[in-house]
Amino acid sequence: MVKLIGRRLIQMVLIILVASLLLFAIFDTPEFKRRLAVQELGGFAVSALSQDAYNEWLARRGLDVPFYQRYFNWIGKIVQGDFGFSYEKNRPVGPLLADRLANTGILALCVFALMIPISLTLGVLSGMREGSGLDRSITFLSVFTTSIPEIATAIILTVVFALGLGLLPAKSAMIAGFDPWQLVLPVLTLVIYDFGYVARMTRASMAEVMTSQYIRTAILKGIPYRRVVMKHALRNALIAPFTVIVLQMNWLLSGVVVVEVFFEYDGFGKLLLEAALFPDVEVVQACTLVAVVVAVTSQIISDVGYTFLNPRIRFS
Repeated sequence: MVKLIGRRLIQMVLIILVASLLLFAIFDTPEFKRRLAVQELGGFAVSALSQDAYNEWLARRGLDVPFYQRYFNWIGKIVQGDFGFSYEKNRPVGPLLADRLANTGILALCVFALMIPISLTLGVLSGMREGSGLDRSITFLSVFTTSIPEIATAIILTVVFALGLGLLPAKSAMIAGFDPWQLVLPVLTLVIYDFGYVARMTRASMAEVMTSQYIRTAILKGIPYRRVVMKHALRNALIAPFTVIVLQMNWLLSGVVVVEVFFEYDGFGKLLLEAALFPDVEVVQACTLVAVVVAVTSQIISDVGYTFLNPRIRFS
C-alpha cells in the first residue's frame, strides 16, 4: 500500500510538472505578453510605447530572460502562493482564487451530501430487483434526468420554484452574505443532472454482484437475505461507483460553469469564464493549473480507495 501511494504521488508530481510546462509554454508567447502589457499599462499607453520602453517593461516583469528561467521563476512564485494579479478584479489572483474555490467547495459539498445517498440507494434497490417494475422505473428516471442539459434543468426549476411559486430566490449571488436558501436551486440542478449517472453505475455493479456464485452459495446456505446483501454484496458492488463518485470532483470543479453563471454564483467556474472572456491571462493560468491538480489528486484518491475496497488489488 505504501509503495502504491508512493508511486502515485511520484506520478502526480510528474504529471503536474508536465502540465505546468505545457501551460506556461502556451501563454509564454509575444501575443500574451502584449496582452499583459495592455492590462497593466492600458491599451493607449502600450500603443504609444516605443520598442525600447516595451523592452524595459519586459525586463521589469522578468520576461526578457530565457524560457527555462522564466518557467522556474513562475513555478517558484506559485509555490510561494503568488499566482499573479487579476487586472479585471483588481486584486491578487491567490486570494481571489481561494475565495472562489471555497464557494465552489460549499456547493460541491451540498451536492455530494444529497447525490451520494440518493444515487447509491436507488442504484442498490434497482440492482437487487433486476428486471422488476422498480428497476425499470429507477432506470427510466436516471436516464431521463441525465439526458436533460443542466441549463434546461436550471431554467425549469427557476420558473417553477422562483418565478411561479416564489418559494426560492432566483439568483445565488450571496450579495447580503451567506444565505443557504440561495444554494437550493443550484444544488438541485446539479443533483438532478448527475445522480442518474451514479445510480446507473451502482445498479449495473449491484446486479452483477447479485448474480455471482458466492452470493448464490450464501443464500443457499440459509444466511438471511439482508445479511447477504449488506455484508457480502454491498461492499463489492460499491467498487465501481466509488471510482465514479470520486471522479465527479473534476466535473464539479470545472463543469459547473453553466450553473454558476446562470445563478450568478461566485464560484470557480464563473471566475474561469470571466477570466477567459476578459481575457485575464494570469487568472486563466492559475485556474487551469488548479483544475489539473484537482484532476490528478482525485485520480490518486480513486486508486487508493479502490485498493481498500478490492483486496485482490491490495495483495497482488
